[in-house]
Amino acid sequence: MSTTLRPCHIELAGQSVELLADRALWWPARRTLFIADLHLGKAATFRALGQPVPGGTTQENLVRIDRLIERHRPHELVFLGDFLHAAQAHGFERMQAIDAWRRTHAELRLTLVRGNHDSRAGDPPASLQIDVVDEAHLMGPFAACHHPQRHPTHFVLAGHLHPACTLHGRGRDSLRLPCFVQEESQLILPAFGEFTGGMRMAAEPGRRFYGVGGESVWLMPA
Repeated sequence: MSTTLRPCHIELAGQSVELLADRALWWPARRTLFIADLHLGKAATFRALGQPVPGGTTQENLVRIDRLIERHRPHELVFLGDFLHAAQAHGFERMQAIDAWRRTHAELRLTLVRGNHDSRAGDPPASLQIDVVDEAHLMGPFAACHHPQRHPTHFVLAGHLHPACTLHGRGRDSLRLPCFVQEESQLILPAFGEFTGGMRMAAEPGRRFYGVGGESVWLMPA
């Protein structure tokens, strides 16, 4: 049975974009996908420290990206920082899996905007053919960044914070959800990675939250 995903269509900097339930952003005019905070190898880093966390998250993340590529057929995929979590992510088996994934998408342009974890982990191997750039990386009206910030001329797309919000039910019932956070001159994407956690962001004037749950993205009530 096929799954019907319900993106949220909004306009940013005069461009129509889609906030996807896969925790990614789709820019149809440029056929470009944006993903923030993949953190490949994070679980392995914790296991190296003796923490009994589950394996397999790298493959799960790659399968989710495969689904996005199959659905949207992008020309470019932009990682908004933290592609790798730490130096341990360069392990042989993990890099074999990432390299095999890359070969299946050899025609797809990949761009990585360096984040704070990329600085510590080091750039991905050259064999992956990823264009690695520093923030802010200008793309049309957008400034592709890792850290949320203001840009003097461009609308910022960023990650880093792993934003989350709370959906309140009756009584004390509540549910914490990953979310997109829109402000006047920037949009912060939720973390894409399977093993990343989230940080609750407080409501502020002019700040909008788009909750991500199940197969939908929707504007949260003020």
